[in-house]
Amino acid sequence: MALKAYGLGWKCATPFLKLNSRLKEGWGQRTLTDGLPAPAHIWMQAASGGEAYLAWEVLKNLKSPFSESLRVLVTTNTLQGYETLTRAANDINGRKSGLAIQPWYFPFDDPVLMHRMVCQIRPQLALILETEIWPGFLNACKKSGVNILLANGRMSTKSLAGYLTWPGLFRDLSPDTVMAISEADGRRFGTLFGREKVWIMPNIKFDRMADAAPMDRNNNPLKDIIPQNSTFTVFGSVRRQEEAEITKLAAGLMRKRPKTILGLFPRHMHHMEIWETAMNSAGLNWTHRSRLNGPAEPGTVVLWDAFGELVPAYGLAQAAFVGGSLAPLGGQNFLEPLTCGVTPVTGPHWKNFAWVGRDIFESGLAVEAQDWQSAQNALLSILDKAADRRSIAKQAREYIEDRRGGAKAVCKRVADFFNKD
Repeated sequence: MALKAYGLGWKCATPFLKLNSRLKEGWGQRTLTDGLPAPAHIWMQAASGGEAYLAWEVLKNLKSPFSESLRVLVTTNTLQGYETLTRAANDINGRKSGLAIQPWYFPFDDPVLMHRMVCQIRPQLALILETEIWPGFLNACKKSGVNILLANGRMSTKSLAGYLTWPGLFRDLSPDTVMAISEADGRRFGTLFGREKVWIMPNIKFDRMADAAPMDRNNNPLKDIIPQNSTFTVFGSVRRQEEAEITKLAAGLMRKRPKTILGLFPRHMHHMEIWETAMNSAGLNWTHRSRLNGPAEPGTVVLWDAFGELVPAYGLAQAAFVGGSLAPLGGQNFLEPLTCGVTPVTGPHWKNFAWVGRDIFESGLAVEAQDWQSAQNALLSILDKAADRRSIAKQAREYIEDRRGGAKAVCKRVADFFNKD
């Protein structure tokens, strides 16, 4: 009855979903009106861009257990994810024998659509990355006898509470195996699906960071924007919900270090007007990145309205604050500046990156500030120390190296499944 009601909800909602600009991309694949993908041994689901990169790591380590190629259908829900999976497929199909990768948009979870998709694909294994618990998908796999592996799994207390409103349904649809990234996540999955199904694994995200290193200034695309001897501080991925705190932090830092160039990178570019208003209210001198045809002037806040330049900016910064963390938003990736050789400062709200481990703060590789004032003090201290970038990056690589192995662990579990007979 629950699945029938769920399917009815999808049928009512689907005509309206086409009005969503993000869902219009790949509509024919989402609704199966543009045909169906080829059959595959494995159906791997990677929700969005972040999970797509994890899928890429798994695919790089995956080997065919057959004399023929191992066929893998990799699906995603977003345009960014699809573009990433397409690059992964082009990379692996072109250089690695034994694998045939096909990217596709994840269909809407209408049980009828999912049943049709599974019957076409005929996968032997469904591999779900992180927490993609779609009832229509899981039900279709269960009905067709497809084994389900959920890997790199994470589950918050809030998510668990939501699933436990209908525990019988999710117990019936549970994956055959769950590989969780921490003991805490494992306990939550065990509460929902049964502890006997849960294993603990290293987070694949550490595998992704393994080759990260400081970028040589001569190769940095921003070298002409940030003068070599300037003091440059980055506020990365700041969110509108923390605008008041970030504005105080920016004003305080510029007051203490008036010759600093401050690069402020909004997490969402369409909120740029919020930051323009905020800088005006604080009386700060600012400009847009797009207006810079030469070096930024000392004492300027640069509102970064260009995509794809945050990591190069970290590569030139002496100090960095990572946003999404002064309000209860879960935080943003503070490993990025660290692997560029910059000690990152983050606020107290970083639960989305709890997988990194508190050891990173206890070791001094990163700084956890409790509010904007302590964040300011930490940034000033880092600027005063002028620490060696190569040394910081080396310590970061050592920290990451000790925590790698997630992709290989997943591939071993996949190999064990195909070799079990």
